[in-house]
Amino acid sequence: MLTDRGTEYCGKKETYACQLYLKLEDIEYSETRACSPQTNGICGRFHKTMKNDCYDVMFRRKLSHSLELGRNPAIQQEIDRWLTFYNQERAHSGKYCYGKTPWQTWLDAKALAKDKQLDNLFVSSDSQTHLTNSMV
Repeated sequence: MLTDRGTEYCGKKETYACQLYLKLEDIEYSETRACSPQTNGICGRFHKTMKNDCYDVMFRRKLSHSLELGRNPAIQQEIDRWLTFYNQERAHSGKYCYGKTPWQTWLDAKALAKDKQLDNLFVSSDSQTHLTNSMV
């Protein structure tokens, strides 16, 4: 997993939930280099799109008295609707999408992976561990 150098991701593995989870799940973790936004450009571009197309529009339409999701579930509902639109309805011109939605690209990739006998990549981590251990 690649993240920026935010404090929510860094620190002692015993005290930060993200680090602890990654260690427990044996997930390799690395951080982007300092002052190098191109390292994580895809995520940065997504955040910019979400800000421009979701947050800016949402907060222009409606005044929110609290940004806490627990106190204002309407914000989470708006975000969920936008993410569904972004992933399943909005065509993308980015790498690998070629004008399809991310959802359609994912479905196409799954079919290709199964054709190439790589479908074990889509198995849950518990099943994957069992599969790996049984092959040894």
